[in-house]
Amino acid sequence: MTIRPVSEIPNSPARFDNDSLCKSLKSIVRSTVNNMVCSPLQGDASDRKYYRVTFQAEVSGKRRESMILMQLQEPLPGGENDFTRILKFLRKLELPVPELLHTHSEKGLLFLEDCGPFTLEDWIRDHPEDKEGYYSQAVDLLAKLHHRATKNSSADCPAFHLRFDEKKLMWELDFMMEHYVKGLQQSHLNDREISEIRGHFLFLCQTLAKQEPVFTHRDFHSRNLIAQNGKLIILDFQDARMGPCQYDLVSLLKDSYVQLDDGFRDEMIERYIQLKEKAEDRPVDRHEFHRIFDWMSIQRNLKAMGTFAFQAVVKGNHRYLEYMPETLTYVRKTLETRPDLQALRKALVKYLPGLTLENTEGN
Repeated sequence: MTIRPVSEIPNSPARFDNDSLCKSLKSIVRSTVNNMVCSPLQGDASDRKYYRVTFQAEVSGKRRESMILMQLQEPLPGGENDFTRILKFLRKLELPVPELLHTHSEKGLLFLEDCGPFTLEDWIRDHPEDKEGYYSQAVDLLAKLHHRATKNSSADCPAFHLRFDEKKLMWELDFMMEHYVKGLQQSHLNDREISEIRGHFLFLCQTLAKQEPVFTHRDFHSRNLIAQNGKLIILDFQDARMGPCQYDLVSLLKDSYVQLDDGFRDEMIERYIQLKEKAEDRPVDRHEFHRIFDWMSIQRNLKAMGTFAFQAVVKGNHRYLEYMPETLTYVRKTLETRPDLQALRKALVKYLPGLTLENTEGN
């Protein structure tokens, strides 16, 4: 990545300049700061902006230091938001998340520990031999996150006041219909067709909403895990809420960015189940767990399609379009293998553009 001064970053409405940035760094490290450079980082599908700031502090001599600067969409009245509250909650539980080093409330700036440049996706792409080891570790971390955070529920953590209920799950699927079906694919369904497909979605969401809720990260996948010195660090947890444990497991094992072999995915599901049984000291019905995993994967992958389409059509950000075929493949394969989803399968074959199912004739 090319490193440039803040003033030279194109199309980046930064709410800081070099002088104010140096001043903030000086207050954090309690030392004079020299040779500072700020480089923009590729963000996620959000309105937050990220920068890596590198510098030399007088106290550390020639050693270069670095921090991550997160610029929020707006200033931060009171100095806290969902991200900072959840971050504090997870750090109290000794879960691997970055340290919050400094907050500039008026400008909406958060200075965070730099956990390294490699997401799990990055690392696996360059070191495919490490895939199984890191994914085993990710499943272990997810099981720990679910159990430890759920067991230590706190009214101060906003995640415990939100839930993947029927309304929220349906909203995500309606979002997909609006931005993928109607927006990207320009497929304008009539009221009867919309009512038919929403009826199938409603039954799906009602079933998922009835599952026992746990603390759910909501976006636990390869781009929100940092690989650092053989360990994983969790990012992007500000949207956490209570929901089925399978939601996060689907996000990880049916990731749009990193594909896993079916057999290995099944091994990872079983690994999670065994960890869940040990933590909760009770057996898990594997048949039911797999059923909800598959049903959840339909909802979760279709939700991702809506996000990708929204980014392209509304935000003009087309970099997610390349991940749509694989995401739809997840949906297709799941529908093909689950007899209890055949009614939904038929509806999606008729109304969901781009979803080509095999052996559909006569069904």
